[in-house]
Amino acid sequence: MSGRQGGKLKPLKAPKKDKKEEDEDDAARKAKAKADAEALKIAKEKALKGGAPGGGIKKSGKK
Repeated sequence: MSGRQGGKLKPLKAPKKDKKEEDEDDAARKAKAKADAEALKIAKEKALKGGAPGGGIKKSGKK
């Protein structure tokens, strides 16, 4: 047996992707996604800072 025996095979190279030019719709979609991500981040920070409303489960004084 000649050639390569055992071991990992080299991965095949992926073809290079052609860079496409962005039109106005793509730019608007990216801007909207970025704004939504920023709003979500701010909402998460507020939720972590404020805690749960209502104080959670109330325990009775009985033993």
